[in-house]
Amino acid sequence: MNTPPSNALSQLASIVHAYRQQADLPQLLEALATFADKTSTDEIFAAADRHAGIPEVLGPLMEVVVDREPGHARALVRLANAYWLTGRGPEVVGELASRALAVDPSHRGAWHLWALTDTEPRGRMQRWLQVTERFPDDELAKANLADNAASVGTAEDDPVALKLALDTFTDLRRTATHPQQKDAIDQAITTLRNRR
Repeated sequence: MNTPPSNALSQLASIVHAYRQQADLPQLLEALATFADKTSTDEIFAAADRHAGIPEVLGPLMEVVVDREPGHARALVRLANAYWLTGRGPEVVGELASRALAVDPSHRGAWHLWALTDTEPRGRMQRWLQVTERFPDDELAKANLADNAASVGTAEDDPVALKLALDTFTDLRRTATHPQQKDAIDQAITTLRNRR
């Protein structure tokens, strides 16, 4: 028996409200399992959208969706993100991100999670470079590339990585709109120029 869509939204809202009041994780997990058992995949996904910022809610619901539909790229990405936020580690998150990329190579969120999960600084830098090449207007990816390249360049005294960081920060500076953002980028550029 499936829960009507509006009913699914209100039922999940009630479960989340109870969790916020009592902070009882085992009770939350039991309530989510019961909810998911009688709710269609589409309804779970739609209801989970309203609570995407709560990884302990999103994770168990996306586990159900992924169990039902192993090739659901958006669910894989959301599950990977929930796992990342709850500290499940780069191996598990990276595997989910890779699965999502295999299903939908255009999913930017999957690329971001894939890049985050490389445990080696240089590998992470290379992954962020790939993301920026695939999505040239992705400023978050550029910021991550710049930060990782600066870290690699500084830690390993690597002039190529330092130049990559400087070039990327300079590119970000051209599109920065907020004064605090501009100041932070200017400070990073000055630091890198002094380092070189």
